[in-house]
Amino acid sequence: MNPILPFVIACFFAFTAAAEDIKTAPEDTLFITMDEVQLDSLVWKKRPVVVFADTPDDPAFIQQMAFLRERVEELAERDVIVITDTDPAAKSALRLKLRPRGFMLVLIGKDGGVKLRKPFPWKVREITRSIDKMPIRVQEIREKKHNIITQ
Repeated sequence: MNPILPFVIACFFAFTAAAEDIKTAPEDTLFITMDEVQLDSLVWKKRPVVVFADTPDDPAFIQQMAFLRERVEELAERDVIVITDTDPAAKSALRLKLRPRGFMLVLIGKDGGVKLRKPFPWKVREITRSIDKMPIRVQEIREKKHNIITQ
């Protein structure tokens, strides 16, 4: 029995390390800047949440990013990608299209349409409730339940 104990301990630490990697992995791919993505490439794949500010030091921007980082798993479950734009001088295509004034949070659906605009920070719970009411999300939930039942 003694030779098994080191193996069990090694497996425990390996699974713990893997769990930590899984937990931090969504945040690495969830938050990107405007210059890292073409919005058209996300249609029918992701739900962009765009956070605009005139500077990364804007208190509303800082608070919004903190809200989003608190519940990364819930956003990843809903195929959300967070795009930040804190440089008005760059005049990104999305900034020109949506015309934010200072801080603005924009939720874009998988179909590419603007679903929500907010001039103040929103908690992830409020964002996910809005997403869960969207017809495409309702269909995704139904398909997921159907797949679980048929397995």
